[in-house]
Amino acid sequence: MNPAYYIHPTAIADQPCAIGAGSKIWHFVHIGENTVIGRACILGQNVMIAPGVHIGSNVKIQNNVSVYTGCILEDDVFCGPSMVFTNVTNPRSHVVRRNEYRQTLVKRGASLGANCTVVCGTTIGRYALVAAGSVVTKDVPDYALVMGNPACRTAWMSRHGQKLGAPDAQGILVCPESGLRYREVSPGVVRCLDLDEEAPLPPEMTKSTKPYRSFSVSSAPAGAQSTSTYPPSATKDCRPDKLSPSKRMTKDEMTNNEGLRT
Repeated sequence: MNPAYYIHPTAIADQPCAIGAGSKIWHFVHIGENTVIGRACILGQNVMIAPGVHIGSNVKIQNNVSVYTGCILEDDVFCGPSMVFTNVTNPRSHVVRRNEYRQTLVKRGASLGANCTVVCGTTIGRYALVAAGSVVTKDVPDYALVMGNPACRTAWMSRHGQKLGAPDAQGILVCPESGLRYREVSPGVVRCLDLDEEAPLPPEMTKSTKPYRSFSVSSAPAGAQSTSTYPPSATKDCRPDKLSPSKRMTKDEMTNNEGLRT
């Protein structure tokens, strides 16, 4: 056993592979050959990393996740329990398509919620958040919160995973937890004004201060219409003001749905 990292006795690491210092590989994990895993990663029980996969540093992969050949996970990515990657668009048991694996790129700081599915050939932008159970079929912009099947954007998120409210008169969106400032610099493109997009958070900002639901986000003024747009290749915008009338829920429908929540 390499003292630089921990690997549980039930885990298998095919050789050659590279595992960074401080990483922890838990029960029944299988790591394929020619895999590269960065520093301080955590691979939960029953995770499978296919041959040739590249995983950055400080990546957390929860139980029962398979990361297939063609996937690239950059630094600080979070994969929730039982979320799903794919690598072939049109799989058939009787047709060999190993030469057709499509790349899936999950960029720095993105979070993939429990039981979500990421269809191959897509890119999940930096610090994006895919809600639990969603199905991603198209590229997701940086800082976008997407949900549903197919997944579409409902809000912008900060690097701390907090919803960003309506912009002020200068177009600034402020994270309610960290105070970091953001701006939609062009339609569908959000950038942090206070930190380099590729720089890690300062140490003093890496610990949560309050639970998610303790933060309130200011909403847009009544009747306001967002100007956010997306290129056809990107996940569409499905905020209520962007839906066609036929897809909007009436007040009665919303009231009835409240009774279905558990």
